[in-house]
Amino acid sequence: MSVRVLVVDDQQLVRAGFAALLDAQDGIEVVGQADDGEQALAAARALLPDVVLMDVRMPRLDGIEATRRITADPELDGVRVVVLTTFELDEHVFDALRAGATGFLVKHTEPAELVRAVRVAAAGEALLSPGATRRLVAEFAARSTAPPAGAGERAASLDVLTAREREVMALVAEGLSNEEVAERLVLSPATARTHVGRVLAKLGARDRTQLVVLAYETGLVRPGWRG
Repeated sequence: MSVRVLVVDDQQLVRAGFAALLDAQDGIEVVGQADDGEQALAAARALLPDVVLMDVRMPRLDGIEATRRITADPELDGVRVVVLTTFELDEHVFDALRAGATGFLVKHTEPAELVRAVRVAAAGEALLSPGATRRLVAEFAARSTAPPAGAGERAASLDVLTAREREVMALVAEGLSNEEVAERLVLSPATARTHVGRVLAKLGARDRTQLVVLAYETGLVRPGWRG
């Protein structure tokens, strides 16, 4: 089945360019376009895309709030949001990851990388660029002067994890793939996948990106939050 994509950007030329590129690919169908967060939210509910390519800075409702509303809607549980940003180290991207985005791409990314990212996100994977996402999260976690609201409760939520599951979560937060986690802990790849799946289920996290954010916010992975 085709991967259904919703493209959201307030610049018509950018939006049309992404849509044309993706529509030309086998197995990908652009089912809609929107130029602000309000339209994006309405289109997501009406069209149920697999992936939303979401600009951050838009009029009326920005991409961060639109992402938060999409990922919080139980009826949109299968929709994955990939944030589009002009600069890799953009503080708004960290906010979007907190809001539930699966990952991010810079707007000047290579066409092949954009297509790959859409397919990976649709398959339920996260961290479209593991190293870049990890660096970004670490950068803004280190800059923060106080934990976000609810961080204490989130830290307590890790109590449901076994010691091994905490190890796995920490390695995922470092940007390691299941295969790399397996190698580091001397496990089979299947066992590593099982551990990751259990951590996601126990914490109610949508994907691996949310595990990374949670690991930094709770201090499981340093630098954590500065006092």
